[in-house]
Amino acid sequence: MKSWIKNFRWVLPIILITMLILVGCTPKRVTRVKSSEVTDLSGRWNDTDSRLVSQAMVGDVLSRFWLNDFSQKENRKPRVIVGTVVNRSHEHIATNSFVKDLERELINSGRVSFVASSGERKELRQERKDQQTQSSEETAKRLAQETAADFMLKGSILTIIDQLDGTKVKFYQINLELINIESNEKVWIGDKKIKKVVDRDSRKF
Repeated sequence: MKSWIKNFRWVLPIILITMLILVGCTPKRVTRVKSSEVTDLSGRWNDTDSRLVSQAMVGDVLSRFWLNDFSQKENRKPRVIVGTVVNRSHEHIATNSFVKDLERELINSGRVSFVASSGERKELRQERKDQQTQSSEETAKRLAQETAADFMLKGSILTIIDQLDGTKVKFYQINLELINIESNEKVWIGDKKIKKVVDRDSRKF
């Protein structure tokens, strides 16, 4: 009897460790949803915020007088580039993703021409330089033939946090400005506000 008890003391930890491993390896339930479906699990800035804000703000900037004024004066679409969107919030925000959403909305509107970003232009310039020595004269793209942008869209994302016990209120303000690159004139200023109430049942978050 004593021998059995002694052996069991050695076996018991192995059984417990094995059970923990099996529980840890149990697959979690995953549900696929449409990418356009509104999801907000943590209350933080997410893909839904980025998409909805970009749609609303691009819709606003393209509805203002500057667009018709420029088109009538120059007899063409304005060329636009998206500059930096600075994250001045309390949390990490993938501003590069937000910039891409803004670019997509501007391009797909068909109302403006769009110019590659600063980083993209550097890569393209290097490719053109390589073509001067590596490609045939008939197919090599010429240098100094870039199309310059007329306007730059840039801005910032700010947050204000208010918290009491287990409830937190997050207020996001997204500010964007459209600037004439030649004259530095600001032709449009817009903002979008988002307010979220996050209730965590008095748990720390």
